[in-house]
Amino acid sequence: MITVFTPTYNRAHLLQRLYDSLCEQTVLKSGWDHPFEWVVVDDGSTDNTEELMQIIIAEQKIPISYVKKSNGGKHTAINRGVKEAKGDLFWILDSDDSLPANAIEVVLRYVPQMKNVAAAGVCGYMAHHNGEIIGNPVVAEPKVVSSIEMRYKLGITGDMMEVFLTSALREFPFPEIEGERFCPEVLVWYRIARKYKLLLVPDIIYYRDYLDGGLTDNIIKIRMKSPVGAMLTYSELFDLNVPLKHKLRNAINYWRFAFCTKKRNVKIASWGNLIAPLGWLMHMKDKSKV
Repeated sequence: MITVFTPTYNRAHLLQRLYDSLCEQTVLKSGWDHPFEWVVVDDGSTDNTEELMQIIIAEQKIPISYVKKSNGGKHTAINRGVKEAKGDLFWILDSDDSLPANAIEVVLRYVPQMKNVAAAGVCGYMAHHNGEIIGNPVVAEPKVVSSIEMRYKLGITGDMMEVFLTSALREFPFPEIEGERFCPEVLVWYRIARKYKLLLVPDIIYYRDYLDGGLTDNIIKIRMKSPVGAMLTYSELFDLNVPLKHKLRNAINYWRFAFCTKKRNVKIASWGNLIAPLGWLMHMKDKSKV
């Protein structure tokens, strides 16, 4: 079974479309036994999310678990969702997105192949709701690679949809840093990638549009408010065996957000410290815009 997981905060007006896309999944009509559940973690919403979810649950169209917790950020909601999950695979479906009608069936059909190659999940392509693929598709048939290899060896750009084994996310939870409400997903995805590979498939399995006011739209400001998580991410990215230009970019970004805090307990290795002046220039540029 797959756990489709949605973290949400004041997005009641978007949840109906997401729910409809789950109810329209072809796997529900294809004879699969208990193919998926929907787990929703409400990260302290103050709108009518709870009331809407109770109405949806009462329809009994698909198995649903709804949990409301105090606001802590998406990464803390993911950690809670992983604890609640009953599925073998964990699929993060953001509240402003949806799934193609065949998405869950596509992933389930790849599961035997995923197991045969001892992969820790299935990774497919994202597209806008108009069908336009995000990034640059580079594979015509399934390929076993890590998330790191996808980016630095295959040269894949744009967001991808990683559907991880739930056990992998339990092994690598998001760090929860006191006073911070954001942690980049790439930190955990690359921690997983150091140990496990994924089955990369040439299928669109996710629809995404970037809405005003979302995480992507405000990412710099969000990272400035959660600098320790950003520093931790970029210090670990700096340590990867990747081309020099990427190491340089990660060092700049480390210092870019390090100047947002006096907490410097997260260090960057070797010559990354020499890049502090460039990071300071980026930090000042950020401050001028927020």
